[in-house]
Amino acid sequence: QVQLVESGGGLVQPGGSLRLSCAASGSICSIITMGWYRQAPGKERELVATITSRGSTSYADSVKGRFTISRDNAKKTMYLQMNSLKPEDTAVYYCTVPREPYTSSWGQGTQVTVSS
Repeated sequence: QVQLVESGGGLVQPGGSLRLSCAASGSICSIITMGWYRQAPGKERELVATITSRGSTSYADSVKGRFTISRDNAKKTMYLQMNSLKPEDTAVYYCTVPREPYTSSWGQGTQVTVSS
C-alpha cells in the first residue's frame, strides 16, 4: 500500500484548464487500476476517471471528452488533465485506488473552483 498525495488545484474561469497530479510514495507498477474521485458540497463522492496499468481508461459521462487521465509509472505519478472546465466541476478532487483499503482512507484532496 502506497501513500498518494494530490496537488494542482486552484481557481479557474469557466472554459479554462487545470492539470492535477497524484504523487505516490512508492512504485505503482503493481497497482492495476488507479483513479480520480471528486466531491462537491452537498453531494456524494463521485468517481471521475480510472486508468489501468496498461492504459485503459474510463470516464464519468459528465467529464467525457473534456478530461484526460494518464499515469507515468516511472515518475510514480498519475495525472488528470481538465479542459473546458464548467462551474459544476467545482469540487475537491482525490486520487486513489478504487478498492479497499484505499477507499477507507482518503487524503486531503485538492480544491478545484471554476468561477468567473
